[in-house]
Amino acid sequence: MNTRRFLRLGGCGAAILLAGCAGYQLGPTSGIGARSRSVQVNFFRNEAPEPRLSEAVAQALRKQLQQEGTYALATRNDGDIIVNGTLLTYERTPVAYQPGDVTTVRDYEITLRAHVIAQERATGRVVLDEKVRGRATVRIGARSPLPDGEMPPALAGDEASIERQALPVLAADLARNITARLVDGAW
Repeated sequence: MNTRRFLRLGGCGAAILLAGCAGYQLGPTSGIGARSRSVQVNFFRNEAPEPRLSEAVAQALRKQLQQEGTYALATRNDGDIIVNGTLLTYERTPVAYQPGDVTTVRDYEITLRAHVIAQERATGRVVLDEKVRGRATVRIGARSPLPDGEMPPALAGDEASIERQALPVLAADLARNITARLVDGAW
């Protein structure tokens, strides 16, 4: 009797697990075969007030598209889909302050916004035309009070060097968001 009950419960459990996974799909979700089309990523025009963004974004987007696997990466200007874009804004927003000092920022959220356009090479049909953003949070080094209780001045290059180190993380987040829209787009 216990064996029969065990088998019945096991069968119900397996049915529930299979039904729970029914919405998942292995491989590309856009309906096209893996690597059956290629994508060419051009450097984005940089209108943001921060230098070196275009190269970081192009590198991160190419890497993300390769890892995702829906498209083959075209490297000789022969892609089926051509991706162009403009980096619009680079913003730094304070999100946390030093404990006991409400004027000294400890954490910033850096946001990069881009306008991305992807077109089919053969027909010129636009398959993606959206504004996309990437974000990263950076922590600025904590300062210790001087013996008399005063805070020392912030290091001049500290914030800039930390933001430079966070640039690949920011570019990777933007690349993930662009890739998701390109791959899962309704076209």
